Order: sequence, then structure tokens, then C-alpha cells
Amino acid sequence: MSLLTATCLVMGNIIGGGIFLLPASVAPFGTLSLVAFGVLTIGAVALALVFGRLAERHPDTGGPYVYAREAFGDFAGFLSAWSYWTMTWVSNAALAVAAVGYVHVLFPGSASAGTDLLVALGALWLPALANLAGTRYVGAVQLVSTILKFVPLLFIAVVGLFFFDPDNLGPFQTGSGSASALGGMSAAAAILLYSYVGVESAAMSAGEVRDPKRNVGRATVLGTVGAAVVYLLGTVAVFGTVAHDKLVASKAPFSDAVDAMFGGHWGGTIVACAAVVSIIGALNGWTLMSAQSPYAAAKDGLFPAAFGTKRRGVPTFGVLAASVLASALTVINYLIGSGGVFEILVLITTFSVTVPYLLAAAAQVYFLLSGRRDKVRPARFARDLTLALVAFGFTFWLVAGAGYAAIYQGVLFLFAGILVYAWMAARRRSRRTPVADGAHTGQAQAEAALVDQEEHQRLAG
Repeated sequence: MSLLTATCLVMGNIIGGGIFLLPASVAPFGTLSLVAFGVLTIGAVALALVFGRLAERHPDTGGPYVYAREAFGDFAGFLSAWSYWTMTWVSNAALAVAAVGYVHVLFPGSASAGTDLLVALGALWLPALANLAGTRYVGAVQLVSTILKFVPLLFIAVVGLFFFDPDNLGPFQTGSGSASALGGMSAAAAILLYSYVGVESAAMSAGEVRDPKRNVGRATVLGTVGAAVVYLLGTVAVFGTVAHDKLVASKAPFSDAVDAMFGGHWGGTIVACAAVVSIIGALNGWTLMSAQSPYAAAKDGLFPAAFGTKRRGVPTFGVLAASVLASALTVINYLIGSGGVFEILVLITTFSVTVPYLLAAAAQVYFLLSGRRDKVRPARFARDLTLALVAFGFTFWLVAGAGYAAIYQGVLFLFAGILVYAWMAARRRSRRTPVADGAHTGQAQAEAALVDQEEHQRLAG
């Protein structure tokens, strides 16, 4: 993948379907939420810079897994890979279900659960087929989809500034937050926190990026900044074009913004098209991500060996496994309803994504403080350490914003992965044991032969 394609991978994975509801989600907290968004953007850029520096040191496929294992050993690496893998395929199922809602806008009418299920499964498997075709096809789909969703969103964001009316902003802080400004900002941040999940995408696929030591860091920062521009300008434009009381109750804030700017009711169709393209593009990128972490772990014997096979630059078994699991979860969603297992597993993802982030930021701190001057340039020490600490703090804030339920469910699922690690560790040991036994047997035979030879010489003497 070129620098442009890798940048689109980062931007496309960050910008999913949530952006189209984001302004309405944070509107109840007032314009204070824009301040929270700005603070989060600083943290996200710091995390992006940390991933870029780590990729310079270890330009290998696997990203956070590679950094955690290099710094803290196999067990930490496994926890990173396990958490990231579960997060990706569960998130893919959630994205596919979200796509169905936007398809209903494009094709209104009576919809059945069976039709919705087929649409959701199609949203999962079309990107999977693009991935199975090879890295070039993944990059092509990502490039086209990112442009198709970036242009209309940026258009609304920029043009909306010309229709900006300060009277539409509403209060700076509302009763939906806390009594203090800090409490209100934290409450808004809890919703905004996961807007930047995906900053690690280029680092995760570093092995497939041209000149990764140089391009992974650039793609990570450029993609994150590009997504931040769309997020911030788009949210500000919607806040300034849609009246606050209407925005709080809006089900399609970007559509309402287009209608407010140009009149009529055709904005919903345009935004729905952009949303479908955005979700398909995000699924394309996240399907690749779902295979990269287990691929790297499988090469080190921490995941089943099947995950370590590649064809045309793509870990095919990992893509298939994640797509099958996401499909099964989607079927469960439509069979038992979104209030069952599906919602519980979605909560798990909100915690799972923070585990590899925390370990990666901590790995950077470890590399900097461990005195490995061959890996860290002394002139950059202070700057890199500051960025690593900011990234760690940002990720820690992610954990706090996930909520008690997400942390509880996520920790349980994380601990369940320990059984998988124990199984893989036992398999690795059993494969090494015959070799070790053979070595010990050969050594014992040699020692016995030496004793026999000495005894024979003594008797002969």
C-alpha cells in the first residue's frame, strides 16, 4: 500500500457510521461538547504520533501486538492480540447492523427481518471478498470509499460555515451535564471517546505498507488529522445551522443541516448514501484489521497456525474467521433481538480496544526509559516521552469513559482468553519436549559410552 492508500485506511477506519449521528448525540451537553472534542483530538493525535514512532522501531504487521510482546513478553502480546481481534469482528457486526438503517432511508417501505439480515450479511461479505482478492483490492476499495464519503462530509462542513448562525448554538452548558464545566465536558467526552478508534490501522498493517519506517507514521498522523478536520468542522457546521432544540431530538442531524442550508427534504437521501459508503469502507478496512493481529500472533505461536497463512498479502483464514464470527453474531442479533447477547458483546468492544492502546503506549514509555539508546534517539527523548504519557492518559480516559458495564464485561472476556493462551503455550511446549528429550537422551548415551570406554581402558591397563 502506498502512503495515500495507508492514509485512507486510517481515515476510513476512524470515520465509520457514527459520525452521522454524532452532533445530535452530544447536543444535549451544549457547545461545551465542542471543547471536549478539541481535547480528545489532541489526545488522538498524540496516540497517532506514538504509533508512528513505534512503527519506525518495529515496522512489522501486527502493530500494538508487536510492541507489547517486544516490551513485555508473550503474555502481554497475546492479551493485546486477543483483545484487538475480538473488538474487530464484534464491531464489524455492529457496523453491518447500522448499515441496514441507512439502507431503509434509501429504499423506504415495509422491511422484514429476513431482508434486513440479508442486507447486513451482504455488508459483511462484500468487503470480505475484496480482502480475499488481495491487498491491492483492499487499498482500491478503501481509496474510493474514503473519497466518496470524505467529499460530501467536508462539503457540508465547509459550506455550513457560510450558513452559520450563532443563535442556533444554544447554551454553552446544559443541565444534561454536571454542575461543573469539567463534569459536563467529561460526560460529553464519554460519548465522543471512541470517535478516534482506528488510529492504529496503518501500524497494524505495517508489513503491507511501502517503506513502513517512513510511511506508517506519516499515514497515521495524516489520517487522524484528516478525520479530525471532518469531525470538528462537521459538528460545528451542524451546531450552527440546526436550532439547538431541534438538534437534540434529531435522528439525522446532517440531513437536517442540508435541509436548513438549501431547503427541501432531499438531504436525507444524500446523507444516507454517504453513510452507506462510509460504513462499507469502514468494514473493508476493519475486515483487514481483524486478520492482522492474529496473523502476527500466529507467527509467534500465540494463535493457531491457520491464522498465520497469507495469500496475495492478506491473512485469508483470519478474514474468513472474523467474517464468519461477525455473521453469526449478526444472525443472533436478528433472532433474539438487540437487547440480548449482541448488546453485551458490543459493550465488550468498548473496553477491548483500550487494552492494546494502553499496552502500546506503555511499551513506548518502557523503550524510552529502559536506556535502549540504539532504539531511541536522545534528542527526541523528552518529546517522545511526553507524547507517550499523553497517549497513555488519553487511553486511560477511554477506559474511564467506557462505563462500569463495559469494563466488567470486557474484563471477563479478557480473562477468558487466558485459557486460549494456556492451550497455545501447552502446544508450544509439547512440540519442544521431544527435541529436548532427544537431546537429553543423546547426552546420556554419550556419557555412558565415555564411562564404558574409560572402564575398558582401565581393565586393559
